[in-house]
Amino acid sequence: MQHTPQLRTLPLLIAAAFYAHHAYAEDTAAPDTAPIPQVEVTAAHLKSARIDLSPNVGTTIYSIDRHMVDQLGQGDNTPFNEVLLRLPGISQDSKGSGSIHVRDDHGNVQYRVNGVQLPEAISGFGQSIDTRFVESTDFMTGALPAQFGLRTAGIIDIQTKEGKTQPGGRIGVLVGSHDHVEPSAEFFGSQGAFNYYLSGSYESNNLGIENPLPTRNALHDRTKQTKSFGALSYFLDDDTRLGLMFGTYNGRFQIPNNPEQSPGFTLSGATPPASSQLDQHQRETNRFVTLSLQKSVGALNYQVSAFNQYSELHYTPDPVGDLVYNGVSSNTLRSNSANGLQFDASYKLNDTHTIRGGLAYTRQTTHSDNTVGVFDMNDDGTQASSLARTIVDNGSKTGRLSSVYLQDEWHIGAPLTVNYGVRFDKVSAFVDEQQWSPRINVAYQLAKGTALHAGYSRYFTPPPQELAAQSSIDKYAGTSNAPAVAVSDNVKSERTHYFDVGLSHQISESLTVTADAYYKKIRNMLDEGQFGQALILSPFNYDRGYAKGLELSAVYSQKNWGSFLNLTTQKAEATNIISGQSLFGPDELAYIANHYIHVDHDQTVTVSGGAHYHWGDSQVSGDFLYGSGLRLTPDGGAPNSGHLPHYTTVNLALTHTWKATPVGTVEGRLALINAFDKSYLLRDGSGVGVGAPQYGERRSLYAGISTSF
Repeated sequence: MQHTPQLRTLPLLIAAAFYAHHAYAEDTAAPDTAPIPQVEVTAAHLKSARIDLSPNVGTTIYSIDRHMVDQLGQGDNTPFNEVLLRLPGISQDSKGSGSIHVRDDHGNVQYRVNGVQLPEAISGFGQSIDTRFVESTDFMTGALPAQFGLRTAGIIDIQTKEGKTQPGGRIGVLVGSHDHVEPSAEFFGSQGAFNYYLSGSYESNNLGIENPLPTRNALHDRTKQTKSFGALSYFLDDDTRLGLMFGTYNGRFQIPNNPEQSPGFTLSGATPPASSQLDQHQRETNRFVTLSLQKSVGALNYQVSAFNQYSELHYTPDPVGDLVYNGVSSNTLRSNSANGLQFDASYKLNDTHTIRGGLAYTRQTTHSDNTVGVFDMNDDGTQASSLARTIVDNGSKTGRLSSVYLQDEWHIGAPLTVNYGVRFDKVSAFVDEQQWSPRINVAYQLAKGTALHAGYSRYFTPPPQELAAQSSIDKYAGTSNAPAVAVSDNVKSERTHYFDVGLSHQISESLTVTADAYYKKIRNMLDEGQFGQALILSPFNYDRGYAKGLELSAVYSQKNWGSFLNLTTQKAEATNIISGQSLFGPDELAYIANHYIHVDHDQTVTVSGGAHYHWGDSQVSGDFLYGSGLRLTPDGGAPNSGHLPHYTTVNLALTHTWKATPVGTVEGRLALINAFDKSYLLRDGSGVGVGAPQYGERRSLYAGISTSF
């Protein structure tokens, strides 16, 4: 394959899947000479125009398609964040800490669905995006064009499945270890100019959150989750589409117990329950709806969208257990409602210049309601009374985000393309800040099959309003919930200078290699941590920080088999915590004020790889993930100065397809997750902003069957 000057970095795992699968499919599929219905031609035309609204010149892009997902052990049932772990530059974390990190950022990931940027949701460990409704994903990182702002560590640009002229669907179920049961269904089709795709799933198992113990099964870790999604389109004419998208997620989680803990407080009239018998719960809700109008008029393409999103997280404590073990029992309800508009347009001025511009506006209201049980304490830190009292600590905030951008894609000559532009962002919430951000990206075709890209971007990243709720510190003075540091400045917006350079080279028709290096110089560096019983992350700032890294990747593909390998090495350090100080201890703050430390989610080396092989209607595949270990704080050591032990996990899968059965095309699947039963820690409970220990999933077996009709 020959790369274009835009340097769409060859999708590693996907390429191995895509080319081999298509070679196989072309040999076995019957020729299709039927004319393509006009509604499909119109849909493809408008989809292409919608994708063209988002430039990718000079950026690093890894693509995910359906063939890649089919190779993963659990197929469509694979959580979307675990799909992303097979890409370079992404490292694994626990679900309570965000599940993934992109180029050593804690969060800062932007999700776009059919060109619409979704507001962030409050989420402890739920994954509201369902892999099965994703047709393809472009994961974009590096020095981004001016169109992309606010959340810039990585852009996850999803194109959803759409209805076809011939109606159909898919019904399946996955069962396996940890009493896992997951039925799902998809339906799609068209009626005249109306096009629809609908999906839904239900999941129940006994491993909702990572186990705090190295055992195979966790205590009190039941989860039940439901997801739904719909994409509806109506074609007003060949160049105009009206679209409606909606999605829902509901998750119920038990908080897993850590046995053999000792109570730290005494509650009058209560017998402390064993720590293995605590009964804590967390509920998560996320729903969104978007209405979009897309139009093509000659050289002009545009899309205007209105959206609404609501998310909620509710932590329910064990009223007695939380008090006697932690001295605090907090019933926490956090909700966020966001409404907004987004407009993107492109105009092909001539063969040399394509102008793009747009704007976005979001208004969101966050509520933080806390009913907190505490004990009164003596000045020496001992318990003054065994009678608990309740503090009501409620607050709310309405914030606004406004953005505008303009950029030009300039094809200077056959081998050279430059994309340059500027954007302006303004936030008015817990802070009132703004910034002009220039961007420039260059792509150069060095030779056939070899492309170089480089870019610089200035970034402005406001703190996530839905997480940045401020508590009333003074209310807790003299109690078991009093912070050691009675100061907590508001979280500020991060400001970054980002430099990126990359090279892609096709060694042969079967083998392609890529390399990409980046450096980030950061002021007000944002990080997040868990600082209470509820698995809600709280943001804070370091005064200064930096991050740098190198990504290497290779893909090899043949007719019936393929393989991929990704290697990332990175480092991120920061100094001097300047917001949210009440979340930390005074000794910790004093050390960090005068020293650069690793951020807690910094992992030095991450490696992923895999291979697959087709024969007949069967496929065998496997992949692995290696991590050198996230940071920890050794006993008596400096914050985040150590790291957890390295680990390697291997997953295997076998699938077989039975075609033309009485119930349609049937696929059977067997998957072995963590095949060698590696016991490994994602977090050990130490480090800056880290909660309880969290172990990865032990060896698990899953079986699935589905029918397409």
